[in-house]
Amino acid sequence: MGSIVGAALVSHHPGLMQTEEFRIKMGAGRDSDLVAGFDRLREHIKQARPDILVILDSHWFTTGYHLYDAGAHFSGNYVSDEMPWYLHDLPYDYRGAPDLARMCEAVANERGVMGLAIDHPDLPRHYATINLVTALRVEQPVLTIGNCQNCDTEHFLESGEVLGEAIIRSDARVVVLASGALSHKFNGINWVQKNPRIYDPENVSSPENVASDREAIALLEQGRHDVIVDRFPTVYRKIPWEGLGGHYLQMVGALGGRDCRSKGEVLSEYENARGTGNIHMWFEV
Repeated sequence: MGSIVGAALVSHHPGLMQTEEFRIKMGAGRDSDLVAGFDRLREHIKQARPDILVILDSHWFTTGYHLYDAGAHFSGNYVSDEMPWYLHDLPYDYRGAPDLARMCEAVANERGVMGLAIDHPDLPRHYATINLVTALRVEQPVLTIGNCQNCDTEHFLESGEVLGEAIIRSDARVVVLASGALSHKFNGINWVQKNPRIYDPENVSSPENVASDREAIALLEQGRHDVIVDRFPTVYRKIPWEGLGGHYLQMVGALGGRDCRSKGEVLSEYENARGTGNIHMWFEV
């Protein structure tokens, strides 16, 4: 029987993939703490000894179905179509987890959940996966799961439940990574930087979003996922969190949904990225 042996909420923003010299310059003499946070997260993953990493990719927007990438191997040279001047020439080479992808589809079919395993050699990669594979120096097989954009809170939770059951039916030890930000409202194109350190929370899109993010972080530290889930439709979806919060909701759905009490350990400072609120948090299970 398989099991989830750890989970994390992880930032993936493109600034973290830039050169150290550039990052320190943008940080007014100090690097983003999210970079060091990747090292802290890598150590947690090492201690958990997973066979597979599942990445809930907030950039792989799908419509009509929750999608599970069933490819066996991925390699190439990544360039972001969103920011090709900023994130480009990023080589990747890693294994997939097709058996787990197909198990997810089987469980979804049993439960009447719209879920499909997709194996197509030309299916594009997204940096919410590629940046984590790169920054964490991933050696394990990776299953990427998409973010279905016509879902409500309960549908994301159902998708997470499907993932959790599929993992139980496997023989694998799995770490689940929810790849995305908290508040995700960008600053305008002509925005004037408020704090010389670009990563400073003063540069997040609004003080209200900072306050909301910090409150959510405190709740996650307490393991109060029930409060987060209950507030999602009326609070966090409206801010909104990145990817409608699908990365987090699918993760917590796999961990038990409202009943999950896994306490979050903060692995980085809370930081700005183009107006969005970012942090790394580990959840022991």
